[in-house]
Amino acid sequence: MKKDNIYKFLVLIVLFTFGFQDASTIGREAIVADVIIYGGTSAAVTAAVEIARNGKSVLIVCPDKHLGGMTSSGLGWTDTGNKSVIGGLTREFYQRVYKEYAKPETWKWEKKEDYGNVGQGTPALDGANKTMWIFEPHIAEKVFDDLVNENNIKVYKNEWLDRNKGVHRKNGKIISITTLSGNIYKAKIFVDATYEGDLMAASEVSYHVGREASDIYNEKWNGVQVGVLHHQHHFGDRNISPYKIKNDITSGVLPGISIEDPGTKGEGDNKIQAYCFRTCLTKNENNRIPFSKPDGYDPSQYELLIRIYNSGWEETFSKFDPIPNLKTDVNNHGPFSFDNIGMNYEYPEASYERRREIIKEHEIYQKGLLYFIATDPRIPAKTQKEMNKWGLSKDEFLDNAHWPHQIYVREARRMIGTFVMTENEILGKNKIEHSIGMGSYTMDSHNVQRYITPKGFVQNEGDIGVHPKDPYKIDLGAILPKKEECANLLVPVAVSSSHIAFGSIRMEPVFMILGQSAGTVAVLALENNKSIHELSYEIIRARLIESGQVL
Repeated sequence: MKKDNIYKFLVLIVLFTFGFQDASTIGREAIVADVIIYGGTSAAVTAAVEIARNGKSVLIVCPDKHLGGMTSSGLGWTDTGNKSVIGGLTREFYQRVYKEYAKPETWKWEKKEDYGNVGQGTPALDGANKTMWIFEPHIAEKVFDDLVNENNIKVYKNEWLDRNKGVHRKNGKIISITTLSGNIYKAKIFVDATYEGDLMAASEVSYHVGREASDIYNEKWNGVQVGVLHHQHHFGDRNISPYKIKNDITSGVLPGISIEDPGTKGEGDNKIQAYCFRTCLTKNENNRIPFSKPDGYDPSQYELLIRIYNSGWEETFSKFDPIPNLKTDVNNHGPFSFDNIGMNYEYPEASYERRREIIKEHEIYQKGLLYFIATDPRIPAKTQKEMNKWGLSKDEFLDNAHWPHQIYVREARRMIGTFVMTENEILGKNKIEHSIGMGSYTMDSHNVQRYITPKGFVQNEGDIGVHPKDPYKIDLGAILPKKEECANLLVPVAVSSSHIAFGSIRMEPVFMILGQSAGTVAVLALENNKSIHELSYEIIRARLIESGQVL
């Protein structure tokens, strides 16, 4: 046999042996740990710390360049709900934030005694419990980095899972994952701690994208919610025309308004709640960067806002929530704001390239909106004058032109696991037998679509806020895939839940809680030489209580 034929024959043998993996990975030595966590979110950190503190080897492999997800990317006005149910490593995180703000040098732009100390239902700086619930992005990132470094956790950043052929399985388990760089990571147990659920999906685990019909899980608040106007993020009875020329249907619609039928109440769809960036702004002249016109700026994108102002609306600054050092965590507010409604439907399933495009579109939209309010002559003078006092914080997001690293992925894929959390569990109608942590925040969905009503006016749809009477338990099965689909994967972020239940579970403190619990399950499976599905709940419960979780 000729040499080149022998070579081809050997390559074929290797390809059959290793499941036709990328030839560039053949011969590479795998990077090995007991547990590999994919993702760099807050849940990834708490899972990793829990595993490391229990003596097992763990690696974080993530596409992110910064740890902490939204917690360190602008969401400093923490959606905590009832803080008494936040325990374990999650509470330790907020206690560490407290310690950072106990240092005089942390208060660079204002005196500690001048800080307003306003939080969500409790003082931001809670001296009695030594917790700090409201914070700057760079402080949160420092705390996450400290936790990782103190526990000697190796983090491989800017590593992107090969979603097409990078998950290598055998007998219902993940053996290894390969990233686009060609690195191979091998472990006994894997954790998907991404907002998107990319490892889960690539592992052929069942999931859902969009809103389930209300009759799927016997829910009231799932599916299309036409006519339901919660919060203040809608047009109400303002009767604003959606057309380029007011009331002229032949002129076409303004940007951002769908001409499709929004669907009937309770009907399922493949649409998801809107995304935005949680910008860290300041009025402090010594730390302020004025808003500038972004490349791709198109003032026509904001024509609808002018009509809203002309109707008498004046709540532009209602969600400029104060955080320390004269800064703010800015969130969406009102009928037209920082949520780029309806522009993210592709994101959960999109390629990395398309996701980057969607993220950039959102960035241009949001930067453009700030610039528009600051400069367009049609903006009410009082509003424009106030906006021009604000700017990006010069000392945040230093390597990203002071713009947040992470877009707020409020919802993407959601696993369909061994237990599906629904509004019936959130509202206390159904009991949970296998609690691994608790939540308490409102079932909160941002708007999903902007449409034209039968009367010919513009309206938003999908913004829902339903508050549970009491804190609720989250079932172990919500982080476990079905055993027959994958026997060694834990999913603490893209959890098994309905759209509306996820509206409450999706809060960052809950993700941290579930991250630690996922780490606990991984440790116990390794210690007892059992699969994650075979563990006794009593053993899990005892260990969770021992580690400070509130069940």
